[in-house]
Amino acid sequence: MTGRRRMRRIAPFALGVLLTLGLAGADAQQAGSVLTGSCYCMAAGELRCVADQTEDQCNRRCAQELCDEWFWLERRSCWNWGYGG
Repeated sequence: MTGRRRMRRIAPFALGVLLTLGLAGADAQQAGSVLTGSCYCMAAGELRCVADQTEDQCNRRCAQELCDEWFWLERRSCWNWGYGG
C-alpha cells in the first residue's frame, strides 16, 4: 500500500516535469526553424514581391522602402497575378 501512495504523490509532479520539458523542447525547435515566405509591397500604386523573406525581413524592407501597404505570406512564393493564357 505504501508503494501506491508514494506513486500517487509522485505521479502529478513527474507529469508536470515531463510536460514542462516537452514544451521547452517545442519552443527550442520553433526558434531554430524560421519560416520564409513572400513579401508584398504596394508603393506608388505598384505591387512588388520579394520571395524567401522572413516576416521580420519583410517588415524592415517595407519600412525602408516606404511602402503604403505590405503583407507577408508564409511558405509561399511570389505570384505574378496572371494565368498565362
